[in-house]
Amino acid sequence: MIYDPRPNQSVELLKELHILTRDGRMNQDSRRKQKQIALLFQFIEPVLEEVRQQQGEIHLVDHGAGKSYLGFILYDLYFKKYPGCGQVYGIESRPELVVKSSDLARRLGFPGMSFCNLTVAESIGSPSIPERVDIVTALHACDTATDDAIRFALDKRVPHIFLVPCCQAEVAAALNRNKQSMLASPLAELWRHPLHTREFGSHVTNVLRCLQLEAHGYQVRVTELVGWEHSMKNELIIARQQNRPGQKAAERLRSLLETLGLLELEERFFTP
Repeated sequence: MIYDPRPNQSVELLKELHILTRDGRMNQDSRRKQKQIALLFQFIEPVLEEVRQQQGEIHLVDHGAGKSYLGFILYDLYFKKYPGCGQVYGIESRPELVVKSSDLARRLGFPGMSFCNLTVAESIGSPSIPERVDIVTALHACDTATDDAIRFALDKRVPHIFLVPCCQAEVAAALNRNKQSMLASPLAELWRHPLHTREFGSHVTNVLRCLQLEAHGYQVRVTELVGWEHSMKNELIIARQQNRPGQKAAERLRSLLETLGLLELEERFFTP
């Protein structure tokens, strides 16, 4: 399949990210990856434009950046059109990926991209990250990395958050540890079988994340990013700070943790 890039889209970048082969073709895996990022861009682009119009400069932080597929595509499709309009910061704990992404940004002439070899905890107070951050993204940040991105966003009071969670196991592990003590409740049937523990744990994790964000005044929207035929990890959480009253959401969050026998995770979801 030959891929027809958007006007002014960098074919060299698509090849470097292995979305395109050297002869300009796409395999099945590339098509899935391209579709996910293209759809995510459709959600993020209006917010980029809104921030640029209001602030004049956009500060976007991408957590668990990995090879920085998302950051590079966002920069290529939007930031490149408006030179000097802002900066994309890729936060990644693996130094070899930071070096590789930094080198690629230099070769492509993307001066508004920076890559930081930091943990989330380090990035919160790092002088490499501006005090004002407008948008936080986390695409397929595994397990608790999505929660780390939320913690960063709450600490920085970031107004816009886009999350596509992946491979979350911590809540499922807690459900499993406390399974025997919960068997008296018929609700425990929701996760009595190991497969259900994994799937229910994944679902509950994202429900708790949404309540956590609502407790901090965010308006939260949850939608499907792509069809199940493309990816099983297709849930997109979009949060926008509206300074809404969060007491009811906080009460529901604590009640849900208690009902499911997950109070050991209270500190994780009740970020100050």
